[in-house]
Amino acid sequence: MNKGVKWVIGIGLVAVVAGGFYAIKQHDKVESKTVTVGIVGDSDRELWEYVKKDAKKDYNVDVKLKTFTDYVQPNKALADGDIDLNAFQTVNYFETQNKNYNGKLLDIGKTYVTPIRLYSDKFKKLGDLPKGATISIPNDPSNAQRALDLLEKAGLLKYNHSVKLPGAKDVTDNPKNIKIKEVQSDQSVGTLKSVDAAVINTNYALDAKLNVDKALYVESVDQAHKGYFNLIATRKGSENKQAYQDVVKAYQTEKTVKHMKDLYGNAEQPAWGKYAE
Repeated sequence: MNKGVKWVIGIGLVAVVAGGFYAIKQHDKVESKTVTVGIVGDSDRELWEYVKKDAKKDYNVDVKLKTFTDYVQPNKALADGDIDLNAFQTVNYFETQNKNYNGKLLDIGKTYVTPIRLYSDKFKKLGDLPKGATISIPNDPSNAQRALDLLEKAGLLKYNHSVKLPGAKDVTDNPKNIKIKEVQSDQSVGTLKSVDAAVINTNYALDAKLNVDKALYVESVDQAHKGYFNLIATRKGSENKQAYQDVVKAYQTEKTVKHMKDLYGNAEQPAWGKYAE
């Protein structure tokens, strides 16, 4: 083989290797810039559509949304690697559920806080609830306790706070003989037709077009309720991926606050920056 042929072959090999590295880099770049976010319900999707635009415009990140109908599947999908992030759950719920995944998931930023509310189709004021009234509450551990806290603050009952995951059976003082009906969170709106009142998570209330300003009672938003702040989660080991951090930054803006107000009125408030993380 003469020197000229060897030189041509050598140049060709360099080009192939360089091209291969370039293709790998380009592939990594594409992967790192596409982020799939799991959410629950249509009301969250409305806000995330704005966040998607900002993420693309400001950080060149393509956000794809995957909507779930319950609170269990988004964490499973995240742990299994089917999605990159999820944004639907409170701190308390996250901490409870993350134990099921051996701490595999990680909170990388707060989103909003939505005070849980007590609604009724039959009564306009809390004081109108009769003795023996039936009230439905969510049956998952975190939201059940949150609902009991709400009812206790409203003066309707007291429960045993020493129980780790309290439910209806742990009510200790019930002067109005309130009957507690435990249901799946996504079924709570439907119970309004058959119960006297229902504790309903705000995302489901918004999806059902309930008027949050006409609720019988509203949860306080303060330091004591930090566990009810919502968050963006990912898998441990992925928290420093730039694209994921960019999604958080695209969410945590004054523009997002304005969109919250326009879309949800007083139903949602920004949670990032509130109190110490």
